[in-house]
Amino acid sequence: MKKKKRRQKKLKYAAISLSILVIFAVVGIFAFRVMIKEKPEDLLKEYMAHIEKKEYEEMYSMIDTKSVKEEKFLERNSKIYEGMEVENLKITEIQVGKKEGKEVPVSYHTAFDTLAGVVEFDNKAVFVDTKEGYKLRWKDSLIIPNLTRTDKIQVETIPAQRGQILDRNGRMLAGKGLATSVGIVPGKLENKEEAFQKLGEILQIQPEGIQSKLEAEWVKEDSFVPVATISGEQETEDKLLEISGVMLSDVEVRSYPLKEAASHLIGYVQAVTAEDLEAHKGEGYHANSVIGRSGMEGLFEKRLKGQDGCKISIFSEDGTEKEVVASKIKEDGENILLTIDAELQKSLYEQFREDRGCSVAIHPYTGEVLALVSTPSFDNNEFITGMSSERWTSLNEDANLPLYNRFRQIWCPGSSLKPIVAGIGLKTGAFTPEEDFGNEGLSWQQSSSWGDYKVTTLHVYEPVILKNALICSDNIYFAKAALKIGQENFMKGLEGLGFKQELPFEIQMSPSQYANNGQIETEIQLADSGYGQGQILVNPLHLASMYTAFLNDGNMLKPSLEYQEEKQGEAWLEGVFSPEHVKAIMEGLIGVVNDPNGTGYALRRDDILLAGKTGTAEIKDSQEDTEGTEIGWFCSFTAEKEAEKPIMLISMVENVKDLGGSGYVVGKDKAVLEQYFEREE
Repeated sequence: MKKKKRRQKKLKYAAISLSILVIFAVVGIFAFRVMIKEKPEDLLKEYMAHIEKKEYEEMYSMIDTKSVKEEKFLERNSKIYEGMEVENLKITEIQVGKKEGKEVPVSYHTAFDTLAGVVEFDNKAVFVDTKEGYKLRWKDSLIIPNLTRTDKIQVETIPAQRGQILDRNGRMLAGKGLATSVGIVPGKLENKEEAFQKLGEILQIQPEGIQSKLEAEWVKEDSFVPVATISGEQETEDKLLEISGVMLSDVEVRSYPLKEAASHLIGYVQAVTAEDLEAHKGEGYHANSVIGRSGMEGLFEKRLKGQDGCKISIFSEDGTEKEVVASKIKEDGENILLTIDAELQKSLYEQFREDRGCSVAIHPYTGEVLALVSTPSFDNNEFITGMSSERWTSLNEDANLPLYNRFRQIWCPGSSLKPIVAGIGLKTGAFTPEEDFGNEGLSWQQSSSWGDYKVTTLHVYEPVILKNALICSDNIYFAKAALKIGQENFMKGLEGLGFKQELPFEIQMSPSQYANNGQIETEIQLADSGYGQGQILVNPLHLASMYTAFLNDGNMLKPSLEYQEEKQGEAWLEGVFSPEHVKAIMEGLIGVVNDPNGTGYALRRDDILLAGKTGTAEIKDSQEDTEGTEIGWFCSFTAEKEAEKPIMLISMVENVKDLGGSGYVVGKDKAVLEQYFEREE
């Protein structure tokens, strides 16, 4: 027992001894640090390093607290450094002066980035020798030389003008416009509840939202408090002005004059979000910026936005500008000139506005895209003036999908693919233009192995040669043609025409396909593919590019959207067809429009030689299905290089089953082309 007590005493004395040693060690380290004081130049570097990290409390702990109160220090430094958006702060050329009494002067050079560019200056700091080591004697001029306690730093942003989007003739497709700002002057409101209710009904906004805007800190009795922006319809404005306290003011906004006619093409801008500011950090965006969300506004965002100017100045207490610290001249955004013809764009939209479909028009010898239309559509100005949640819901729930961009998608081409299949067949030597495939009547099958499945057509004619097959749009001829070509050569031929490839174009289009799983698997699927059925899906602009080969010696042109003076056609794929084979196919395509038996004969003109190809694609679950829909196509173009106004136009309508098939599309395109040819430039 005694041994145990002795052992406990020894352990107790050991613990006390260890504690005393630890205390002496800590005191020794502190004494050593005080004895070996940190150098002023190192303290200056440490102080400056805290600025970018916004560690203002740490900065305050390093200064002689007699210089300034903490609250004032924190507010002054945070407002100025963050207002200027200081980054990449560096101090160099540090020189420590001779100690005089307890003060040590340190001169240095400072450089940092701001909203207005780089700020550089020489400056001097003073460190005071205290019991706790050296402390920085703070004054306002440590932030910027010549800045005094009563001065203010002003950061002025000079907004850059966003560039315009123009058509080939300089007509504005997107640019500056005027709208009406609806606001409330609180002091003139007579009955708030009633006024908010009426405003909400007219503007389709919640009264609670109006109330919250009036509760902002800056609002005074005579303030104009904006609550909505409208397009400026006189009837609506008159109703608003009947409400006490409501005022209207003109405001500059982004405007889209073609509205629904070009909304899928041009897109729209919206105010930046916190996510945008983070994703585009360092690119000149701020809380009041807008950013392109879709279409050309999004595609050319970097060139359209420009760079805001900025000026950082020191102002004295009486409002006099003492000094310009830094300035950056604004750079307005670039104007983007498109190949689009605004009148043609409008004309196509007006013809097809009630249809679910799309249209593509290009210059057949340069590849310039003259129109890209998707219908039905929406007014992109609504995204600028403000869209109610009810309106947004109605657009999204509309069965006709007005927000859906159809010209970017792929569709079953039907008979519009037949000239392409003809080109593949002639190129591979599977048949000749003069070869007679034989009259099979209105239905045919390769063999009894097809079971009940047969290929059907609408016309009987003789001789059954390529020219007549194109004029009469004979499904049986082109089913046989595909079988003659063979599965491997057929797929290889389509790939040689850009299938399964990305279209080289400014707007990303869905790539065309010939099979869902990348392979034509059966004889029936191959036969159906020969007349544009099966699992063939084609993008309309890609189809237009393929058709340009018939006018450019067998070369497929690359489509383009940005205007260039004296544009020359650029081949995307060269020599896809031979000139000899092009000539044979063109005889049939000219006949489609000019032969009385042609499916596009309604388009024929006496003054301009036109060619083309109709197409009707059946979308159904089986051959017996009678509930399926039909997609109608018409591809038409000027057939002579001497044409005064060359054009190639491809239009597609999703459901033409009860509208007259592809003839419905022919009639619409005829009206558009009549306006185009007869229009004075």
